[in-house]
Amino acid sequence: MSRLEIGLERLRLWDQALCIRLNYAVRIAPVRRLFRIISRLGDGVFWYALMAVLLAVGGVHALLPVAHMAVIGFVCTLLYKWLKSKTSRPRPFAVESAVRAGADPLDAYSFPSGHTLHAVAFSVIAIAYYPMLAWLLVPFSVLVAISRVVVGLHYPSDVLAGAALGALIASGSLCL
Repeated sequence: MSRLEIGLERLRLWDQALCIRLNYAVRIAPVRRLFRIISRLGDGVFWYALMAVLLAVGGVHALLPVAHMAVIGFVCTLLYKWLKSKTSRPRPFAVESAVRAGADPLDAYSFPSGHTLHAVAFSVIAIAYYPMLAWLLVPFSVLVAISRVVVGLHYPSDVLAGAALGALIASGSLCL
């Protein structure tokens, strides 16, 4: 076995062990309910509400930031659906007997986390226009990422990849 293969196997084992450890929290009913709510809000509910509030409060001045978020959301959706179709990584609860599903998945595959990708991308864009929202958006995005592992729908590497992709896409769009 090469050093690369050994390193990748260690990474896989770390990913699996952390997923199992965080998912254990889903067995505690109040924790499961909390993370299911956060996960559900991360489906888009929170972000659509944020865009609506920005438009209601900012009027015409919010059109550019909201349009920017909408375009980035579309790009992120295309990318994560394409990646999921290419990687076809099964969800943790489907292959790990120690992992319980604490919520229903939106699709069959795990990599990358679309919730996390969108949460980070939307947060980067919104904070670029409205820095005062960082106190709300950063913790919420972190909770969305954690929720996906806690409810057994993603491995930690899925959410890390989603976060990296979301940050890259959003940052790139701000440079354009």
